[in-house]
Amino acid sequence: MTDGGEADGGTAGGGGFRGVRTALAGLTTRGRSFLAAGLAAAACSYLLGQPDLLRVGLLLAALPLVCAAVLYRTRYQVAAVRRLTPSRVSVGAEARVQLRLDNVSRVPTGLLMLQDRVPYVLGPRPRFVLDRVEPGGFREVAYRVRSDLRGKYPLGPLQLRLCDPFGMCELSRSFHTHDVMTVVPAVQPLAPVRLVGESAGRGDSNTRTLALAGEDDVIPRDYRRGDDLRRVHWRSTAHHGELMVRREEQPRQARCTVLLDTRGIAHEGMGPDSTFEWAVSAAASAAVHMLERGYGVRLVTDTGESVPATDWSDMGGVGRGADGVGLLLDTLAVIDHSEGAGLSRALDALSGSGEGLLIAFVGDLDREQTAILARMRQRTTGAVAFLLDTGAWSVPELLRAASATSTGEQEGRLRDAGWVVQRVTPGAFLPALWERTDRHRQDGAGWVPAGQGGYHQP
Repeated sequence: MTDGGEADGGTAGGGGFRGVRTALAGLTTRGRSFLAAGLAAAACSYLLGQPDLLRVGLLLAALPLVCAAVLYRTRYQVAAVRRLTPSRVSVGAEARVQLRLDNVSRVPTGLLMLQDRVPYVLGPRPRFVLDRVEPGGFREVAYRVRSDLRGKYPLGPLQLRLCDPFGMCELSRSFHTHDVMTVVPAVQPLAPVRLVGESAGRGDSNTRTLALAGEDDVIPRDYRRGDDLRRVHWRSTAHHGELMVRREEQPRQARCTVLLDTRGIAHEGMGPDSTFEWAVSAAASAAVHMLERGYGVRLVTDTGESVPATDWSDMGGVGRGADGVGLLLDTLAVIDHSEGAGLSRALDALSGSGEGLLIAFVGDLDREQTAILARMRQRTTGAVAFLLDTGAWSVPELLRAASATSTGEQEGRLRDAGWVVQRVTPGAFLPALWERTDRHRQDGAGWVPAGQGGYHQP
């Protein structure tokens, strides 16, 4: 990722009173001290009648003013380029920022100080001092940034400070371009377990082959360059007046919906250790894992909205490869609490999803929301819920047993409705919980079918 810009070392046409005020405003503490000492010496020479002291005062006062004037009228130009590697990082990971400064003028620069503007969550503002850059030369510096919070953070614009050799005056020039660093949720690798409602094949079922279909069942498409001429469907070609070919066999793709509960009232705590951040990271891990297994993945929140371009009618789910994963993570990087109080909109969003697997990450539930979540199970072939015990996050460890009673009630209701439920407590490790959702492990651990592909403990 590259952004560049060009800045003047001086001001083009900025004379007059405004130019004088700008130059005087750039005086450093040393320059102001020299100016004050010179004026004081000149006043004392007048009061005491000492002409030699007047010469000293004029010299002291003139030095910072001459430095400010010369620095203000400096006409060299510099160009800067910023490279951010990588532009998308996980929470807690570092990114490297490389700055290149080119002197595109015909005169060498003086003392320069570079300062890049970065948000406070990425660390202190980096500063670099460059002594002299020859005409046509360049200098490269680098620094690292990291964040423990998700989000998109601007880097820049770059500020350039000019300083005279005596340190009497400093003037700042700013570039206009900036980069954006995206901090996405941490994605944890998950084991390829067999989830409830998942078939042994790639999808829930496969379409029958064209060899078994009758001639009237064939759905042709337009001829594309490179298609085998042996697949030309002559009857449709004669009907449409252009070459038509038989469609190739397309297996039915397995589908998965990841439900993320973003309700503000359903989560506890703030910052990286809150229940909401755990749910966001877990949803990202599950979605990326199912994408890697070839599923068409749709991410839905409690508001009923899907992540952009994850509608199954558009390429069968979120985009394939790195682009699809990047789109998903970029959306989760900036997702925030919703003001909603229920999951009814999410239930409506599942009405047209058809068969598929549902993986839900939900916060605190009352009886009404538990009933809505139980109804979602009827519209899927399998459902796995990660129920965050928000009470355990908000009370001391000694009182967590009492807070777990209400969570256990909702957990039992969901299991009775056919859900596979994993309770999430503080310090829970998602890969370990994920392995416990393996239906073969559940069968061996005393789990029995509860109808419609669900399991519960006897």
